[in-house]
Amino acid sequence: MDVWKAAAERQRSHGDVLSLAAGQPSTPAPAPVLRAAGLAIEAELLGYTETFGILPLREEIAGYHRDRYGIDVDADDVVVTTGSSGAFTLLFLAAFDPGDTVVVARPGYPAYRNTLAALGCKVVELDCGPETRYQPTVAMLEELDTPPAGLIVASPANPTGTMIEPAELAALARWCDEHDALLVSDEIYHGIEFGTPGSPATSTAWATSRESVVVGSVSKYFSMTGWRLGWMLAPESLRPALQRLGSNMTVCPPSISQFAAIEAFGTEARAELDAHVSRYAVNRELLLTGLPDLGITELAPADGAFYVYADIEHLLLSGETSTAWCARLLHDTGLALAPGVDFDTVRGDRTVRLSFAGATADVTAALDRLAGWLPLP
Repeated sequence: MDVWKAAAERQRSHGDVLSLAAGQPSTPAPAPVLRAAGLAIEAELLGYTETFGILPLREEIAGYHRDRYGIDVDADDVVVTTGSSGAFTLLFLAAFDPGDTVVVARPGYPAYRNTLAALGCKVVELDCGPETRYQPTVAMLEELDTPPAGLIVASPANPTGTMIEPAELAALARWCDEHDALLVSDEIYHGIEFGTPGSPATSTAWATSRESVVVGSVSKYFSMTGWRLGWMLAPESLRPALQRLGSNMTVCPPSISQFAAIEAFGTEARAELDAHVSRYAVNRELLLTGLPDLGITELAPADGAFYVYADIEHLLLSGETSTAWCARLLHDTGLALAPGVDFDTVRGDRTVRLSFAGATADVTAALDRLAGWLPLP
């Protein structure tokens, strides 16, 4: 958020900002969704809905999971929420008590850690590096003194874009079931995978364990961040608590977003969305080939999502952090990147995240600005 604020100030003063900092698509919702929103304004009351969401949307989400993964899902398994952020808050309140230990990966999405800490949970970070594609493993869990109350994984992950091998995800799900730990699988970037040689295939935790929780969202692949709509596939044992909490905290997800999002799962919308992924693939390749040419060679594999996570320690001035480096880059060139401090509490002061969700021309221009600013490799 500090980067976005500084970039906005730079834009007002200079009008030259290129941002590779935002973790969201640069495109609007698909055309069928926009049309459906207009129709909903005309035809629907748009008042409160069921706390878990309207049935037609839950049926579409269930069908999406059946078709994509070949697993048995029906509408009763689906809990629609106010964004995936709302899903995590409801779930953490329903599943964990103050003092419970919950394990997350480092580097990883900071809201897991921050929300859990705000709710009084003890957060244990697993140090995940390139040897495990920046992802947790069963071997790491076995090294813990006691089994945790929960484990949160993300595949593809923010900020690294890396994915978990299907066999490893299945093993993590079995381990959690055997040790009475709740596996929370963040799958909000599903649909944005690049299928490059050596990258894992996409898999879902519910293919192995119906006691796990799968979190999805229309924000990333579906290009609907501001519509604030997410969902969970939740085990039956958690649904009563989720129902009570949801009805008290938010009543229901945004009704207009629900009616519109039904169309996000249709053929016309998916063709539009897949075209975005094709553009992401071009942008990804530009960064993965262009950054090493500039001397930035330590990069996460970027199997999916729309991020490149890079180590820039060798580029820092004496005593400088990645936050200060990003501020200096923005000041000198108008190029905004996200420093790694939010994602990694130990080594984030030497890493940055670059988003390639924007226009290909912007990615090319960003590399040109970096080339003119960085010392020659």
